[in-house]
Amino acid sequence: MLFKPSFAAILASLASVEVANAWFRISCAPPLVQERVDPIISPGQISQYLDSIHGGNNFSMNMTYNTLRQSTCTSCQVAQDLSNYWTPTLYFKDPTTGQFEKVPSGGLLVYYQNRGSADVANGGKGLTAFPAGFRMITGDPKKRSKKYAEGLGTQAELGERAIKSSCLRYGSGNTGYDFYGFPTTDCEAGLISRLQMPACWDGKNLDSPDHKSHVAYLSQLDSGDCPSTHPVALMKLSYQVTWDLTGFASRWKGKPWPFVWSNSDPTGYGWHGEFFNGWDVPTLQNAIDHCNQTPNQLSGLVTACPYFTIIPASTTQACRAKTTEVVEPINGPMAKLPGCNPLQYGPADATLYSTANCPI
Repeated sequence: MLFKPSFAAILASLASVEVANAWFRISCAPPLVQERVDPIISPGQISQYLDSIHGGNNFSMNMTYNTLRQSTCTSCQVAQDLSNYWTPTLYFKDPTTGQFEKVPSGGLLVYYQNRGSADVANGGKGLTAFPAGFRMITGDPKKRSKKYAEGLGTQAELGERAIKSSCLRYGSGNTGYDFYGFPTTDCEAGLISRLQMPACWDGKNLDSPDHKSHVAYLSQLDSGDCPSTHPVALMKLSYQVTWDLTGFASRWKGKPWPFVWSNSDPTGYGWHGEFFNGWDVPTLQNAIDHCNQTPNQLSGLVTACPYFTIIPASTTQACRAKTTEVVEPINGPMAKLPGCNPLQYGPADATLYSTANCPI
């Protein structure tokens, strides 16, 4: 395991108390692969920045729903779910040397939540399983500042509100807090990066040019209605990634926040997540329709749904991508982030560079 026992215990405790509002929670082992491959934003080519990928092991830059369903293992705990889930990777920039080092990740928790007025529990007609070939993103890798007044309720503001994280400070004598962007202090008990996905679909397009326009957020983000333009209600996905910062604490004490996202982001506002559906669709629909009755199902226990085959943690932790398509140094210490990613502090949106137009 990447974490010290005390940190792992904190992570387990956190997971156990945060499922109260979740319909079910899927635990994914530390990343299946970390590489510059993004089949949603940059299909068929090397992508601009390093992502941390979880899920089915047939992940590739040219993948389709059918090829993903040919995965021979998954790093997540439900066998019928061969989806891929990914986010940027966190790096430490040493304030003394300027070198970058990859930060250990404790894996990913994916919350599948029954939300909104369309859910049968709220008197609605029910939710729809993600269709074969469906994909989406939330957040914006180019973003470098907060742009909207909270509570405005537009789709743009809801998307901004969907990216909010937590600084855990248990045992340090300090109070933890939630934040947009990056925190301003050490997070002695862990940095929890969170995001929420749209839960409404136009019912027609499996993707869109910006990978967002075919989906929309609920009117209250975690509750409310789907807009008339996106009338098909889906389950709401939320991601939670825990990063262990303890090994770096002594190297930046008394200095400004030194962590950056792999997408050239020292502000934290460019945190985002991507989802490529790899579910056996009938299984997910059966779970939506029937695994919402018992106390254990309503409390978020994925093991309580009889449609799911649960994979042992030892098996998910052993799952690796069939191929690593981009082989390069990623761990550090190293002088620059993987790819062409000079740090861009904003507040204007960043430019995502390729190797062909790299300014450094």
